[in-house]
Amino acid sequence: MPDIGIIMGSDSDLQVMKEAGEMLDRFGLSYEYTICSAHRLPQATAEYAQNAAARGMKVIIAGAGGAAHLPGVIAAYTLLPVVGVPIKSNTLSGIDSLYSIVQMPKGIPVATVAINGSANAALLAVQILALGDEKLHTALQQYRQEMAEGVQKKDRILKEMGVEDYLKEKK
Repeated sequence: MPDIGIIMGSDSDLQVMKEAGEMLDRFGLSYEYTICSAHRLPQATAEYAQNAAARGMKVIIAGAGGAAHLPGVIAAYTLLPVVGVPIKSNTLSGIDSLYSIVQMPKGIPVATVAINGSANAALLAVQILALGDEKLHTALQQYRQEMAEGVQKKDRILKEMGVEDYLKEKK
């Protein structure tokens, strides 16, 4: 049984949503991918959300573009935390998706990350689960330390090389 469900409205969202799985792999968490449209498969979407907790899920990451109703519909049918990922669209560059997800009515919250921010959605899910898991909490601390060390390393190299050589090296 997966700890986390990663659901998306279309297979065109998979390229973005796979980053969530890659981040969860880093922390050793189990997850599953599902494609299920809130508009084209409303009953299946409701069943997915209603059965998620019974299947062992603790958090759902839901990505959607355009009208982006999937995260809100999922949240309406479950008490599990739902993290919405607005997917960049060709029409409005994902602003439509962002507004659709973030503007949930009072009483049905959906945590929302940046457009195409599925890696951060996964990290938020990890943070939620780490509240009751010391090992996961320690792994998050280590991840943050590694990020800090990476920035410090880049700063040292910049100071050693200078701006122009640093930028040439990055290309």
